[in-house]
Amino acid sequence: MASITYKGITLPVVDYYSVETLSYVENEFQLLDDDVVTVTYPKSGTHWMLEILNLIWRDGDPSWVQNLPVWERTPWLENTDGLKLALKYPPPRLLTTHLPFHIFPKSFLSSKAKVIYTLRNPKDVLISLYHFCKGLKMMEDPGIVEDFMESFLHGKLPYGSWFDHVKGWMVMKDRPNIFFITYEELQQDLRHSVERICQFLGKELNSQQISSVVENASFHKMKDNKMSNFSLFPDTYFDHTKGKMMRKGISGDWKNHLTVAQSERFDQVYQENMRGVSMTFPWD
Repeated sequence: MASITYKGITLPVVDYYSVETLSYVENEFQLLDDDVVTVTYPKSGTHWMLEILNLIWRDGDPSWVQNLPVWERTPWLENTDGLKLALKYPPPRLLTTHLPFHIFPKSFLSSKAKVIYTLRNPKDVLISLYHFCKGLKMMEDPGIVEDFMESFLHGKLPYGSWFDHVKGWMVMKDRPNIFFITYEELQQDLRHSVERICQFLGKELNSQQISSVVENASFHKMKDNKMSNFSLFPDTYFDHTKGKMMRKGISGDWKNHLTVAQSERFDQVYQENMRGVSMTFPWD
């Protein structure tokens, strides 16, 4: 499968990505002080966070998320079409990316733009990504879980290593304009998570508006919303009979797929890579 590599990160070649776009995003794209950027490693709760933010943006009114595809509401910086949309988007902008920190727009360091970084248990990321890749026509068939797990642990997947991605962004954790949250926290108490996000954004919503955000950002509401569930994603890129963007929306599904030996191997690599990270996660 043809691919491009930019600063150590490999992406599949479609008319989606180009070295020129990535270079422009890193070096020339100007983040504005009122931008809000959702950053994730793939399959870490990206679309869930986007739905939450889209609803907060509109004070809990669901009409926007019900009438416009998610990629038009929150353009992706690193793909060519998304970048064009982002450049035309009137501020304040909601933007999205899977980019690791070393390729993220350099303008971030001198702006007040806010970043929300969502993480998820990497074992669940692995399994979610495995099932998603089955439908992606730009990727080779993921094969058996064990082989795919080795690719994941060695960072041989689009956007590189989960460990590098997380650690690269962790360096920024003391900046006031970056907010870290986990998929597991969203699941455990969505309402409290929404309140915390509102606080970070400086957005005041009343109790009823927060309830509407929580209700409309539920897995079932999103799964039934064709503007959010990726069913409108073109068949040229995705085989909807083989994979789903929104599959189960749960935590701990990895236990249904990894053997004890595979899980232990994963833990060993995880501990080696995350040694020295001064943050504890719900899955630690």
